[in-house]
Amino acid sequence: QVQLVESGGGLVQAGGSLRLSCAASGIFFTFNVMGWYRQAPGKQRELVAAIGSGGITNYAESVKGRFTISRDNAKNTVYLQMNSLKPEDTAVYYCNAGGALSRNWGQGTQVTVSS
Repeated sequence: QVQLVESGGGLVQAGGSLRLSCAASGIFFTFNVMGWYRQAPGKQRELVAAIGSGGITNYAESVKGRFTISRDNAKNTVYLQMNSLKPEDTAVYYCNAGGALSRNWGQGTQVTVSS
């Protein structure tokens, strides 16, 4: 059974930083594309960042230069380092394995950025 467990969310002031972690089990982690998505109230879920098995990354335009996705295949863990946070980054952040059409989602972690 696939499990994706996020941690690291919280409340931070604008300009601050947070690091999200997602520990995966039940999948061949090394071979999976791993991604972070977010959903703000009243909005659709959107891709924030993704990292392929070979380390190639993809970012939403709104977070380029501020967020960094990385993975540790030895620990089956993917990270999202978020710097220079803005109030518009406030959302529930979800970890995903295998792409948006997969069923592999974490439970989500709340990130709130105060102005």
